Amino acid sequence: MSSDKEKKAFQTLDQSSMPNFNSSWVNYKGAWSTTIFVIVVLKTLFTVIPFISPEASWTLTNLTFNLGHYIMFHWVQGIPFENNQGAYDGLTLWEQIDGGVQFTATRKFLTAVPIVLFLLSTHYTHYDVFLFAVNFAALLWVLVAKLPIMHRVRVFGINKLDYDMD
Repeated sequence: MSSDKEKKAFQTLDQSSMPNFNSSWVNYKGAWSTTIFVIVVLKTLFTVIPFISPEASWTLTNLTFNLGHYIMFHWVQGIPFENNQGAYDGLTLWEQIDGGVQFTATRKFLTAVPIVLFLLSTHYTHYDVFLFAVNFAALLWVLVAKLPIMHRVRVFGINKLDYDMD
């Protein structure tokens, strides 16, 4: 039985042996503009639905984007490719971005987008207290998962993979 320190060393060696195609796309030229495009499409979609007020469309845009963002970056673990022999199995996409280095330009952008969307949603809902609370709760849910102190942390053991790396 090897120690936790040895397991971490082996995992680091495995991760550095090949490029991570699962997380490298966030550093490509079009990734940031695609994120903005997704928000615009969501807003347009919720605007054209009849009987939805502009305030509700902004809140739905914020909630939908943050939910998708959370699932994509902070819930799903591992990578869909079989070329890394399980080196990233227990890591979310957020933990894989830039090799886990904190405060890179990509991470700052992906942190700023939900904040700006929250500010826009709050402004265009005319600072309604209920909608502010809903939008703020969605923002907190996404932002807490991005904090450096939450790196490789699974709250209450939810979404934790239990396996022995022998």
